[in-house]
Amino acid sequence: MILPVPLSELTTMRVGGPPSAMVAPATEQDLVNESLVVWAMDEEWMLLGGGSNTVASDEGFEGIVIHVVTRGIERLAADGSDAVRLRVQAGEPWDELVAYTVAHGWAGIEALSGIPGSCGATPVQNIGAYGQELSDSLSAIDFLDYETGEVRRMEAAELHLDYRTSVLKQGLRGVVLAIELDLRDTGGDSGVAVSEPVAYGQLASALGVDIGARVGLETVRSTVLGLRAAKGMVLDPNDPDTFSAGSFFTNPIVTEAFARTLPAAAPRWVLVPELPDRVIPLDEYAGVGPMPGVDDVRPVKLSAAWLIEHSGVRKGFRLPGSRAAISSKHTLALTNTGGASAAEIAELARYVLGRVQAEFGVNLQPEPVLVGLEL
Repeated sequence: MILPVPLSELTTMRVGGPPSAMVAPATEQDLVNESLVVWAMDEEWMLLGGGSNTVASDEGFEGIVIHVVTRGIERLAADGSDAVRLRVQAGEPWDELVAYTVAHGWAGIEALSGIPGSCGATPVQNIGAYGQELSDSLSAIDFLDYETGEVRRMEAAELHLDYRTSVLKQGLRGVVLAIELDLRDTGGDSGVAVSEPVAYGQLASALGVDIGARVGLETVRSTVLGLRAAKGMVLDPNDPDTFSAGSFFTNPIVTEAFARTLPAAAPRWVLVPELPDRVIPLDEYAGVGPMPGVDDVRPVKLSAAWLIEHSGVRKGFRLPGSRAAISSKHTLALTNTGGASAAEIAELARYVLGRVQAEFGVNLQPEPVLVGLEL
């Protein structure tokens, strides 16, 4: 055990009291051993990596924090002349890994530049941005299972990675020890490393290219970092507007039938392709129209930022006397403008939830892990 420190010192939101106890194993084997010791104590426990997706109460945590700080990047053997397989320790900072891969000319996670937090946390909610998701590159994880106490390899398919979720977020308890990624060496004969095809409109526009184009890896990384900084999504110690947990709410997924009840201007993206044409015999033809039970229930993703802004909550908004505020750069981020309490963050989040529910009938879901807080 080490002397516990307030969670406000270990999280990017900068709120939260101290836990009852804390361990910070330095090696992978120590992480296994000390986790097993903690679990044998039959106390409440929680994992903490980079602290970018955790918002803890002012009272702290009545239990033991396992602070994952293990570091290391190892290149493994891989099939194919351009294949790159990496095994990365859970405590490795994610953006440092991205910078490392870009510097080596390895493509696959360049659009995920600037995302804070540690590598072990990335599969929990399948991080994604600007047209890439971790699931595009993740091949497996090494996992210490809480139920069995055994270390096992879990293939990516076993994690059921989806939009900001996985079995790790849905109840499978344990510790991610390392992640395994499959990337591509794109330097080729020219020696100019290029990205995977650009798959996101805003990024393509910022790069001045069409969707599907390949661009220099360094150019993609610097452009993504610029886009994130403009939204206050790159932590700047001199800018309290960046003291946040990133996007506080996920983009809601609704049925197509519900999406049709929203204003026409509300952005939406159908998440499954249109059904293919089919031949219907004339004696079975009943007219043209949506297929009941199919078209109406197709999943549609909405823009949480649009819903928040059009419910009357603007950038920079704060409740009277509160030190918590909506970011002046991005309505999805709740920020600690200086000395805010966790209670103030939660109060603002509840206000946003209530406004969106009242205006549009949509229940937004928080993205960060809430420790000792209820919304």
